[in-house]
Amino acid sequence: MTIEEKLAELGLTLPQPAAPVAAYVPVVIAGGMAYVSGQVSMKDGQLIRGRLGENMTPEEGLAAAQACGLMIVAQLKAALGDLSRVERIVKLGAFVNSTADFVDQPKIANGASELMVALFGEAGRHARSAVGVPALPLGVAVEIDAIVAVRAD
Repeated sequence: MTIEEKLAELGLTLPQPAAPVAAYVPVVIAGGMAYVSGQVSMKDGQLIRGRLGENMTPEEGLAAAQACGLMIVAQLKAALGDLSRVERIVKLGAFVNSTADFVDQPKIANGASELMVALFGEAGRHARSAVGVPALPLGVAVEIDAIVAVRAD
């Protein structure tokens, strides 16, 4: 089953890859690895803004992290041309806009982590960091970057 078929089975669609908002590129491919720049929480072209522990529920945060994961996959597809080139999701770095007393950043990051496993199976299991930060670009709730092993084309 292709990644696109798995997405359809999950009732999900890939968004249009977002253009960079500063001086960087979305994906760099070097040495058999794809380095995906931080992707902010966005759905249907609208930023998902908020702070966990203040004005956003854990369920909303989980959905925001999943949206970041979908954008990572969209950026990979744009850079690689074919998602079958993905060998392994190696690492995700999750940044959660949260209050000082909010301590469930790993649970929020699961929105992206569980998506990677659902789409890529065992190759979607990855190392990860999940940290709370007091602010993120554009006021978004979550930002996630990725390191991905890829096959040569």
